[in-house]
Amino acid sequence: MSEKTVAIITMGCARNEVDSEELAARLESQGWTLVKDAEHAEAVMVNTCGFVDIAKADSINTIIEAADLKESGGATKAVVAVGCLAQRYGSELASDLPEADAVLSFDDYPKIGERLDAVMRGEKITAHTPSDRRALLPISPVDRAANTNPIPGHGSQEVMPAADGALAWQPPILRTRLENSPVAPVKLASGCDRRCTFCAIPSFRGSFISRPPSDVVAEVAWLAGLGVTEAVLVSENSTSYGKDLGDLRLLESLLPAIGQGTDIARIRVAYLQPAEVRPDLLTVMANTAVVAPYFDLSFQHASATLLRRMKRFGGKDSFLELIATIRDLSPAAGIRSNVIVGFPGESDEEFAELIAFLDQARLDAVGVFSYSDEEGTEAFNLEPKVDQGVIDARVRRITDLVDELMAQRAQDRIGELVQVVIESFDEESNCYVGHAGHQGPDDGETQILGAAGTKALEIGQLVSVRVIDSSGVDLVAELEN
Repeated sequence: MSEKTVAIITMGCARNEVDSEELAARLESQGWTLVKDAEHAEAVMVNTCGFVDIAKADSINTIIEAADLKESGGATKAVVAVGCLAQRYGSELASDLPEADAVLSFDDYPKIGERLDAVMRGEKITAHTPSDRRALLPISPVDRAANTNPIPGHGSQEVMPAADGALAWQPPILRTRLENSPVAPVKLASGCDRRCTFCAIPSFRGSFISRPPSDVVAEVAWLAGLGVTEAVLVSENSTSYGKDLGDLRLLESLLPAIGQGTDIARIRVAYLQPAEVRPDLLTVMANTAVVAPYFDLSFQHASATLLRRMKRFGGKDSFLELIATIRDLSPAAGIRSNVIVGFPGESDEEFAELIAFLDQARLDAVGVFSYSDEEGTEAFNLEPKVDQGVIDARVRRITDLVDELMAQRAQDRIGELVQVVIESFDEESNCYVGHAGHQGPDDGETQILGAAGTKALEIGQLVSVRVIDSSGVDLVAELEN
């Protein structure tokens, strides 16, 4: 029998990276061989993103490009769409995108190898009819522990009793690494219980459900054993971790437990909800040695009136107080956020409040997003819509501002001692490149000069360096003797 080969292409966020590696493990266990290059694979699986228009377009274009490989007469015989876009649109996507030989849902993941076998035999798999995935779980978070529905990135579909009587996804770790990076995401939880009017994610990812702490620690330990230096804890809302397990402060105990129970050098917490951040959590993050000095806070805007229309809480003053508290606890900490510009009804005054907030907050990294209507969300029907020309002009203004402010923050770090995970060696500049504790993996890099001849340095090493220069958000540093 000839070898069955499959390539997985991952679109979107770090959460999707975890899902792809779970899919890879399932496929391997079900007789498939993974290959990196889609051109050399009999089947190409595209793990799609379904968040905003540009991400959806990128996913669709990637599926079409993969389908072109079939027409070229090469190895590729089938293209399959999985992930958020596939889950969100199901049969509609299958109808509109004939380039995909199958559109599979999260419920297909436990038997993904069998589904792919069927596609390769030429069988037609009927795509699911989309529905609100929140309906699969009880409304009360504490009633969700007995869930048996597949949750991507949470391990095996088998739900077994753990030693403490709780239910857990049991080791061995259901994950195959697709990259050799010393940085790897780990899922804390999936889904979201918030009802932000601009966001469709809860409808296709479902309600919030945490992974048991023992599973998270076990997966971080497994990754560390494979040479991973930094684990990034991801979810839709990390500050809610544990609420369905009966302990809303479970993250405060999990972070030290990871440091004590694994050999990981550094962990980073992503996706904190400002309205749910607790003083004790900030203290634990600032004082736990293994936790990076990094706070990923999803502000989205700064106008209290506009945030209420988003069904979010807080505003300029409370956000500035939160930032001040963080910098009191950890003066060198990096703070990143995202903002949405052009939300329905955004007035000149509300936009000016966002400008004022960003100017005072001096964040280390800011993602600027242009509002776009997402079907199935409450904001889709909100009026008045902001003219696209106005949105574009505001995005340019905000982007120019944050680029300047982020560059100033980087420049202020000259002379600072930072801890860098080495991720690569740049042949052109003849130096090692990585990211410091205050830098998210996608929020800037640090070049280490004068270390090319140092045999002790290697990819994945955590080193102390002194910042000597900056370029935009990026830093230039030298090894600390």
